[in-house]
Amino acid sequence: MSNAVCAACKHPIDAAAKVCPYCGSNPTTGEKLIDTQAVLQEVFKPREVSATENVLEFARQRQGVVIAIGAFLAFLVLAFAHQFVTARNARANNSQAVALTDIADLSNQPEENKALPMPELNFQTDGRPQVMQSFIVEQGAVTPPEVIAAQQQAAAAAQPAPPQTSPPQTSSQPPATPPPQSH
Repeated sequence: MSNAVCAACKHPIDAAAKVCPYCGSNPTTGEKLIDTQAVLQEVFKPREVSATENVLEFARQRQGVVIAIGAFLAFLVLAFAHQFVTARNARANNSQAVALTDIADLSNQPEENKALPMPELNFQTDGRPQVMQSFIVEQGAVTPPEVIAAQQQAAAAAQPAPPQTSPPQTSSQPPATPPPQSH
């Protein structure tokens, strides 16, 4: 297949072609033989396009431009909304900020609403921290019986043996008081 150039439209075409497929003229003389627009309309029967369809077709062909314009318009709307809200807040909020201590001042609450102080926590241990227990006593709570029994056993084991009681002295002297200890 050798290449030739159409004399009318200057497109490269096959040298054996009798009609230019681009413009419909004789490739050697450039004389118009066929009206290609008339043939295309006859074969494909174009329909009338409404203005909406025309705009949509334009948008389909130029999606990048349409997306960029849409993003720019969205940015403008958001910037306008931000400016509007900022200006409205500046006009509406003329007062100084209120300290949180002024809002939630609990010092003047009645006594029944005040939180009770934490009770002192007593720890029981036998020297091994794995068995150390702590109990938090709440108002109205009842100590379980097994805990009471364990506390009584621990107290009995920790108490020294009671001293031997001697018969009462018959002397008339009062018992001696120990001297005061200084701390």
